[in-house]
Amino acid sequence: MKYRTEFPEGFLWGGAIAANQAEGAWLEDGKGIDMASCFPCGLHNKFRGRPNETDYYPQKDAIDFYHRYKEDIALFAEMGFKVFRTSIHWSRIFPKGDELEPNEKGLQFYDNLFDELAKYGIEPLITISHYEMPLHLVEEYGSWRNRKLIDFFERYCEVIFKRYKKKVKYWLTFNEINNMRRNADYVAGIVFTDAETNHKQVIYQAAHHMFVASSKANKLCKEIIPDAHIGCMLSMSNVYPYNCDPDAVFETMEIRRKSLFFSDVMIRGKYPNYIWRFWEENNVKVEMTDEDLELIRNYRSEYLAFSYYKTSTHEAGKPSYYDTGGEFSTPNPFLESSDWGWQIDPLGFRYTLNELYDRYQIPLFPVENGLGANDEVVNGKIDDFYRIDYLKSHLKSLKEAIKDGVEIWGYAYWGPIDIVSAGTGEMKKRYGFIYVDKDNSGKGTLKRIKKNSFEWYKNVIKTNGRDI
Repeated sequence: MKYRTEFPEGFLWGGAIAANQAEGAWLEDGKGIDMASCFPCGLHNKFRGRPNETDYYPQKDAIDFYHRYKEDIALFAEMGFKVFRTSIHWSRIFPKGDELEPNEKGLQFYDNLFDELAKYGIEPLITISHYEMPLHLVEEYGSWRNRKLIDFFERYCEVIFKRYKKKVKYWLTFNEINNMRRNADYVAGIVFTDAETNHKQVIYQAAHHMFVASSKANKLCKEIIPDAHIGCMLSMSNVYPYNCDPDAVFETMEIRRKSLFFSDVMIRGKYPNYIWRFWEENNVKVEMTDEDLELIRNYRSEYLAFSYYKTSTHEAGKPSYYDTGGEFSTPNPFLESSDWGWQIDPLGFRYTLNELYDRYQIPLFPVENGLGANDEVVNGKIDDFYRIDYLKSHLKSLKEAIKDGVEIWGYAYWGPIDIVSAGTGEMKKRYGFIYVDKDNSGKGTLKRIKKNSFEWYKNVIKTNGRDI
């Protein structure tokens, strides 16, 4: 069918979280220390090294999803979820990351989690690595700058594919891998560098190792679970030229290509021509083998999952927002902003969906989209009308993209229950349809409370998006 006016039957409505932002139980049942547990103020802030038992680091306990997943999944099922995206904590399966044998208790936890989802007919969509690398792999090997991590990741993938081959059909390799371009130190690759190091050299060498690891995972997945779908996941919030100055327009294109470079490699199966000039001008010499390139060419991502929250603008001659991680973006005068300064742009969602589908012609899956706000409980209730407004406008744009002819498998709202913010380590930056009673200092009962948006999203799913 070339023209649709409604969401297709079987559309995968749901929500998304990450293990490191929700599970807690940071050293329980044999789990090792992960990188996310070492950032007391969020992953965009300073790495503090190994925390001790008494330090308050928000990801250590998070919202205790590890012990409360049955309660939370029952609430997701009440909303009618068809899909639930989460991740596997690498350090639950291989506590240090380089062991030969996995941790059985960690494997059993995810068995239990997937069984609980299956009880309600909810498909798990699993990210294999979501900003939670075992700390030992950073301390001992230097993270993804070291080629040895390809083998460690392959062993990890083989274990989970074999263990969950009858339970998980939707997989993603790395979360927001293109954040290597601006947050390689603290988020995407954990490749710490100093002032004397050619930072771009380290980033792109590490990225190459991740591309090879991803392709090996794609190969393994199809061998072990032939009916599975495995894709890549990128941060795709977009950037516009601030005005029609040709320099601003061209610079903006180049900024966007720094992001699309990652999906170009993982989906098209080769390094794009434009990257060679960039590498030459920045003295980057990536070591790669013919076997690497053959793997990348033959084992590509089957679908593109992505996050979309906002858009930003770029003025000619200014440092790029997407290179600096937040500075130097000129506010767009046509858009409103969230409590955290993220500019709200539902039409930009439709624009991005069309941009990506035009470029790649493979199925798309928005697996992160949502509004972080400082919700307040008044008389035991949370009236988050602003979240409903955000969601309504973005889902209307999603529907328009379907009318445009974009193939979209589903929509996973981020995050359906309040979790620790990845960027800031806060609890008060809340996205959920479900409120969690916990504050920024870790105090609270962890009681779950439905917000007004809970029933609204429930009705969207019930009507398959006809009632938006």
